[in-house]
Amino acid sequence: MTTLPDRPRTALVVVDVQNGVVAGAPRRDEVVAAIGGLVDAARAADVPVVWVQHSAEDLPVGSPQWEYVPELQRRDAEALVAKTHGDSFEDTDLETVLAQARVGHLVVAGAQSDACIRSTIHGAFTRGYDVTLVGDAHTTEDLTAHGAPPPEQVVAHTNLYWGFQTAPGRTAAVLPAADIAFAGRS
Repeated sequence: MTTLPDRPRTALVVVDVQNGVVAGAPRRDEVVAAIGGLVDAARAADVPVVWVQHSAEDLPVGSPQWEYVPELQRRDAEALVAKTHGDSFEDTDLETVLAQARVGHLVVAGAQSDACIRSTIHGAFTRGYDVTLVGDAHTTEDLTAHGAPPPEQVVAHTNLYWGFQTAPGRTAAVLPAADIAFAGRS
């Protein structure tokens, strides 16, 4: 399991499900609903929910694009991590938040599959965390005009390769939202 000592808990990390990030994402409503179900399940199991919110030139702080989608509402007691890089750990207080909660296993959902999700799951894994990617609870925008594969293929590829990720003392997994069981893992 995790290589982080005395970190038996699990946290749900919701990455960048902001209006400007998921506006044109395929399966947007389905992915947001899956994330909403995960948030409800985590709260019911007293598992920490950590919200990550990106800001950039096209996502200025306080703008409608920067705001989280209205379907997902953070509670005041839940951590909010502000970031400006793809990896949610880079130049943020995410590690401090997780250490204080004694978290060694992350369940990750959000956007974008080929950018902030990928950077965050790799960043967590290299820092010693066990990481479960929720395979049907992440999405990305259509960048085919720039040479990228269609979004559905990006999501599928991210799920495929993450399922084969290995490292000493850590686990990586891909599970559908319906198979995420928070009870007993925190």
